[in-house]
Amino acid sequence: MLFSPYQLKGITLKNRIVMAPMCTYSCMTEDGKVAPWHLVHYGSRAIGQPGMIIVEATAVTPRGRISVNDLGLWDDSQISGMQELVATIHSENCVAAVQLNHAGRKAVVGEPGLAPSPLAFSTDYPRPEELNIDQIETIIGQFQAAARRAKSAGFDVIELHGAHGYLLNQFLSPLTNRRTDEYGSTPEKRFRLLAQITEAVQAVWDGPLMVRLSVEEYHSEGNGPDETAYNVECLQALGVDMIDCSSGGVHPARVPHYPGYQVPYAERFRREFGIATGAVGLIISPLHAEEILQNGRADLVLLGRELLRNPNWPIYAARELGAEIKIPRQYQRGW
Repeated sequence: MLFSPYQLKGITLKNRIVMAPMCTYSCMTEDGKVAPWHLVHYGSRAIGQPGMIIVEATAVTPRGRISVNDLGLWDDSQISGMQELVATIHSENCVAAVQLNHAGRKAVVGEPGLAPSPLAFSTDYPRPEELNIDQIETIIGQFQAAARRAKSAGFDVIELHGAHGYLLNQFLSPLTNRRTDEYGSTPEKRFRLLAQITEAVQAVWDGPLMVRLSVEEYHSEGNGPDETAYNVECLQALGVDMIDCSSGGVHPARVPHYPGYQVPYAERFRREFGIATGAVGLIISPLHAEEILQNGRADLVLLGRELLRNPNWPIYAARELGAEIKIPRQYQRGW
């Protein structure tokens, strides 16, 4: 089943293996533009034959970068490099996705971050500036403009980064959102910004839309699977096509991790709401990936660090599972 095609709102993935978005902090010119390194990095993974590659967290505004070395889609001058990157991924019949992000209080760009409330992530971060309504409306527009540029670049799929303690996650979490206006104090109000950004993106984007969520925040006063279920239900009502189920990052926490530790989140929401889900989290073994799919625990399997270690993991997995897979002509004699 790992090597069966999958339809995501009219887009066909040749298999169920997805490269998860992973920051590489490799825009050394600090302009958010694609560099030769990105073409080599993502191109080599495409040659390894996953069904989809999600390009790393891509900033919608310079102040929303995790670091000054992040990729960006905040300016039209960044489109041409992204077009080249998409063409590189497409050259191996691989679906190209991009994760749009605003780092919020976790931005390290030489000035305080922007956040729902003026609470620093840790003593290593400056106290962020609390967003006012005008600034929130500006950020909604920045996500929409970045989605428009993603479309111009030729991406097939967009993922909104609502996880790992970045801005959208900060609004969703009672740990970081202490507002008493229309953007805080209740689950409905904390969800408002993500809803507005989702709708703004959908106004300019008709392709598949994914949202990554931190389902578990590892804090007694934070969101867990029960609280996140509300957000998932609302996203499904808005027409979001898939939930990418991750965890952590909202506050400094020791995360207990083991192979498949986040898979139960994808399984729960898929069964409870019937929404498509992606499972991620130390999925290393092809047999484990196959088990997740065969037992209906998720629709797609996302691999992160395993694909950093082994860009050809899909080819090895196909051999282990006895599946047919294309091996690029230039590398066939190596197999």
